[in-house]
Amino acid sequence: MSKRKSLPLSPQPVPEAPSDGLHHHLPSSAAVREAVESIVIALILAFLFRTFEAEAFVIPTGSMAPTLMGRHKDVVCPQCGCPYQVSASDEVDLNGNLKGQTYQVEAGTCPMCRYTADLGPHNPQHQSYPSYNGDRILVGKFVYQFSDPERWDVIVFKFPGDEHTDSRTNFIKRLIGLPGETVRIQHGNIWIRPNQENEAEFSIARKSPEKLLAVLQPVFDNDCMPPIAERGWPVRWRPESPSTAGAWTSDDKKTFRADGSADGENWLRYQHLIPSYGQWKALERGEESITREVEPQWITDFTAYNTGREPGDRHPLFPMPPPDSLGLFWVGDLALSCTVDLESDKGQLVFELRKGGRRFQCHIEAATGKATLSVSGPGMEPFQPSALTNVRGPGQHEIRFSNCDNELLLWVDGSVVSFDASTRYGDLGNTLPDATDKKPVGVASVGAAVQISHLAIFRDLYYITNMQSDRRASPAPNELFLRHRAEGYSDFMLADDQFFVLGDNSARSKDGRLWGSDNYWVGRELLIGKALFIYWPHSWDKIRTPWFDIPFPYFPNFARMRLVR
Repeated sequence: MSKRKSLPLSPQPVPEAPSDGLHHHLPSSAAVREAVESIVIALILAFLFRTFEAEAFVIPTGSMAPTLMGRHKDVVCPQCGCPYQVSASDEVDLNGNLKGQTYQVEAGTCPMCRYTADLGPHNPQHQSYPSYNGDRILVGKFVYQFSDPERWDVIVFKFPGDEHTDSRTNFIKRLIGLPGETVRIQHGNIWIRPNQENEAEFSIARKSPEKLLAVLQPVFDNDCMPPIAERGWPVRWRPESPSTAGAWTSDDKKTFRADGSADGENWLRYQHLIPSYGQWKALERGEESITREVEPQWITDFTAYNTGREPGDRHPLFPMPPPDSLGLFWVGDLALSCTVDLESDKGQLVFELRKGGRRFQCHIEAATGKATLSVSGPGMEPFQPSALTNVRGPGQHEIRFSNCDNELLLWVDGSVVSFDASTRYGDLGNTLPDATDKKPVGVASVGAAVQISHLAIFRDLYYITNMQSDRRASPAPNELFLRHRAEGYSDFMLADDQFFVLGDNSARSKDGRLWGSDNYWVGRELLIGKALFIYWPHSWDKIRTPWFDIPFPYFPNFARMRLVR
């Protein structure tokens, strides 16, 4: 019953469950919570935002997840230990009132190992999974009085579909299209063309490095691999030639080492091995041979936030996650992050991302730290941007390499590397997946002694066209390919003072794609302001330490307090 919803913003907190009728003379926990949070709001507004007007809003639903969380559950996977969130916004109506047991979220699926966890009150782990209210954010209401809105801003506005201006609902989305542009959504990306240049071709809209890091979605964190590998699941990172002398080795399935003695490129590759719900259940029944039947797949627009299962979603015989929540569209825009421990000043490191049969590589020389980018395949203009980095000689470094929005980016120790030529490229005709995209990420040592750890893969946002909005059908695995072959595009033309907006959680966002042909834009007069800061995510009732938890009501959730990107 988790269907696409609009995302109204409420200036009032979402109420908790009604009391049970006892102790009516005492304030409820929700009332106490709101009192504490109101005090925090007042202090922040008084001391931090005195120089301009700001207003606090609550995020009730998940159309902007995971950038902004609506009402949700925090889950720690009982199999691999991965933390994730599951939407619970359908548990309440538009006024914030609980809708009853039928709408209570009772399951969620882990983004790493795809285990579907029981979140109900009688789950086997005896864990409590309460539903938390959405993020509270501060919105700068005068920001756009002094500057024009910019593409990729997160903005608050009045919903253009409401008839009466005074009663219009506040919405929050990401700003995609600017006045005087035509916006095209195709293959998950955004393309832009100025209206006055009717003969001009569309160009891809690229995010800044800061915006890209803010919206990347997790695909797999290899630190979660050991617990499920002990159950028999095949590891995802493995040497391409395991029997070759000098091949990559690992003692714990998290950290891999190459001694630099192998000939040529010694590859460590990722395979996207995704266990199904049925395979997990077979393993729980003791059918261990089922783990040998896990086949590599393509990376899709799967989002764990959308896998919350309610009683009404459950098939009476097969209580699996709703099929439309498991990802239906191939995503080729990827990023890799890892920790590199160089043990010598010889050889090279190679980082590779594949998309549609193309190989996008970054070579780093251990002796000099020189990084060189390359793209394989025909039709490429000369492309070899280079730069000097700090990755030279023995030492530890944090590396991130991305191929998103037709642009290659490299971060070393948290800083973006500046190359001597553009790292952007044009249309390469690689919008369809092939067999190599089931092994889309790799790391190679070329005569370098190195240790690689904390391997994690991310994907870019995937924007679904309005023609793809009905995701209820459950395609066969090979139908993903056919969906891309048949995929069209959607164009949205904007006049002066008209803006086009989309939700980050495209599969669960009722945004400009779906408002209709007469009002798919937001007029300038409807803009309220720019989302600035998540000042109060849901609080914790304890301080967590490695040894034990300390009770502490309303302890702030500092980890999620941050600027809105």
